[in-house]
Amino acid sequence: MSATSLPAGSEAAALRRERGNVLRLAVAQALAGANATVVYATGAVVGEMLAPSKALATLPISIFVVGMALCTLPAGIVAQRYGRRAAFMLGTGCGVLTGLLATLAVLYATFALFCAATFFGGVYAAVVLSFRFAAADCAAPARRPRALSAVMAGGVFAGVIGPQLVTHTMDLWSPYLFAATYLAQAAVAAISALILVGVSLPKPTAAERSGGGRPLGLIARQPRFILAVVCGVVSYLLMNFVMTAAPLAMKFCGLSQEAANLGLQWHVIAMYGPSFFTGRLITRFGASRIVAIGLALTGAASIVGLLGIDVAHFWVALVLLGVGWNFGFVGASAMVLECHRPEEKARVQSFNDFAVFGTMAVGSFLSGGLLTAFGWNTVLWLSFAPLAIAVLALAAGRARLVNAAAE
Repeated sequence: MSATSLPAGSEAAALRRERGNVLRLAVAQALAGANATVVYATGAVVGEMLAPSKALATLPISIFVVGMALCTLPAGIVAQRYGRRAAFMLGTGCGVLTGLLATLAVLYATFALFCAATFFGGVYAAVVLSFRFAAADCAAPARRPRALSAVMAGGVFAGVIGPQLVTHTMDLWSPYLFAATYLAQAAVAAISALILVGVSLPKPTAAERSGGGRPLGLIARQPRFILAVVCGVVSYLLMNFVMTAAPLAMKFCGLSQEAANLGLQWHVIAMYGPSFFTGRLITRFGASRIVAIGLALTGAASIVGLLGIDVAHFWVALVLLGVGWNFGFVGASAMVLECHRPEEKARVQSFNDFAVFGTMAVGSFLSGGLLTAFGWNTVLWLSFAPLAIAVLALAAGRARLVNAAAE
C-alpha cells in the first residue's frame, strides 16, 4: 500500500514515526559528530606530542580515516543481514572504546595506542555516516532528500559540543593534556547509543539479506553513480585534506589552541548548518547544481587560505570549506539514492561510502607530510587538482543529459 493510499489516521501515525526517527538520528548525529570533532581538534596536536617523528603528527587522523574506509563495507554487511540498528550499536561501542583507549594512550604516552584509538573512532564515524541513508529509509520517496538533509543538520550541534568539550576539559587532568577530554568523549558515545535504541527502522527483507538485485559491478558502471561517487569523493577528500592540516598549521603560525578549537567549531557548524535547507534546494534545483555550488565554495576556501595566515584567514577558509562540503556531499548522497533499487540499497550505499573514505584516506596521509615538508600554501594549491576533476565530471554529466534530451 502506498503512502498516498493510507487511511488518514495511518498516514498521520507514519508521519509521526518518520519525524521521531529523523529527530533521534539527528541527535545521535550531533553527539557522534562531536566525537569526530574531538579527534580532528586534538589528533594532530597529541600526535605531535607522542609521535617519534614530527612528520607523523597527523598519522592518527589518517588512521581515523582508514578506520572509516576499512569498516564501511563490513558495517554495510551487518546492516544488510541484521538491520541498521545492529550496525549502530556496533559503531557506538567503538566510539566508547575510542575515548577509553585515547585516555590510556595519553596517560602512558603511547603513540601506537593512540593510533589504535583513532582507528576505532573511524569505525564509529563510518557507521554514523549511514544515519543519513537510514533517515531516507524511514521517509516517503518525495521526502527522502529532506530527511537525509535533516539528519545531517544534527551536525550543527556537533560543531558546538565537540570544540567546547575540548576547551573545557583539556586541562582538567593536569599534566595529562586531553585525558579528561577523551573520557568525556566516551561518555558522549554511550549517550548516543541510548538514543539510537529508540529508532524504529524497517527490517531487512529476504531479498536484502540474500543480496538480491543487480550485480554491484553493473550498478557501479551507471554514469549517474560514477558521477555521484566522483563528487562525493572530491567533496570529502578536499574537506578532510585541508581540515586535517589546519589546526597544526595554525599552531605553526603561532596561533593558539583555543583559536584552532573555535575555527574548527565554526567549520563543523558550516558543514552541517546548511543541511536545514540543503534538501529543499536539491528538490528545487537538482543535486548536480547544488554539488557545483559546493565545489565552487571549496575552491574559494583554498583561495582565502592562500591570501594570509591570520586567524581570520583560517576561520573564513574553514567556514567556506564546511559549506562547500555540505553542498557537495549531501548533493552527491542524493544522487546515490537515484541509482539503486530497495533491495540493493545497503550494498550500493556502503560501496559508495567505501569509495569516498578510501580515497579520503590517501589525502589524509598526504596532508600531514605535505604540511610539515612544504607548508600550508602547498596543501592549499594541491587542492585545486581534484577539484578540477570533479568540475569536469559534472560538465560531462550535464552534456550527457543535454544530448539525451535532444535525442
